[in-house]
Amino acid sequence: MIPDPKLCAVVPIKGMVGAKQRLAAVLPPDARADLAMAMAEDVLEQLAAVPELARILVVTADATAAALARRWGAEVSDAHASEGHTGAVTGAARRLVREGFGLITVPGDLPLVAAADVSRVIAAHGAAPAFTIAPARDFQGSNAIVCSPADAVPLRFGPDSFYPHLAAARAHGIAPTVVEVAGLGFDVDEPHDLADFVARRVDTRAGRLVASFGPALVDRLAAVLSSDEAAPAFAAEAKR
Repeated sequence: MIPDPKLCAVVPIKGMVGAKQRLAAVLPPDARADLAMAMAEDVLEQLAAVPELARILVVTADATAAALARRWGAEVSDAHASEGHTGAVTGAARRLVREGFGLITVPGDLPLVAAADVSRVIAAHGAAPAFTIAPARDFQGSNAIVCSPADAVPLRFGPDSFYPHLAAARAHGIAPTVVEVAGLGFDVDEPHDLADFVARRVDTRAGRLVASFGPALVDRLAAVLSSDEAAPAFAAEAKR
């Protein structure tokens, strides 16, 4: 398969204020904002090292996120940034079609992603028209999507978007390519995701940040996950 020679990564980043609200039971607002920022920077650093990408476009209305994006050589646009993940990516896709670029979109909360993961998905992508998807680890979410042309398939993101995206591609006459990649499949939305991430002790910005929260975070996670049989084992492992 021959990847699109002009491919742009699109990364929607929400505002840091009120970020990661589903983690409110275990992290206060400032800590959630710091975590969102750390994960976003880890993602941008890896994207900047992907040789197959011609450019990176961050869609955000947040000044802090915009400054972070520019630090990693990304372009910034606030067009459609207030329209949620789907609106931001769809707006960017329309722009990229006009400019002659294919699209790969990834969220900013993939703390385990590596440049090689992104390259692997791009390598699996065929000549246009083509649609390639890397699902979330639960096979519900759509964590990375490659489209060429950029608007080849209408996108609608959400926790149950993976199978609808496959159906949408087929409805547009495109056989979807599915690539399972562990680093792209792992995002942090819920307390159990954060518990898993803490236990991995990853040496990244996000990994070092959650480690700095110390035993207090481990205790809060164990309490929130107390109905989960794995919670005691998590607490013991995380405190080692």
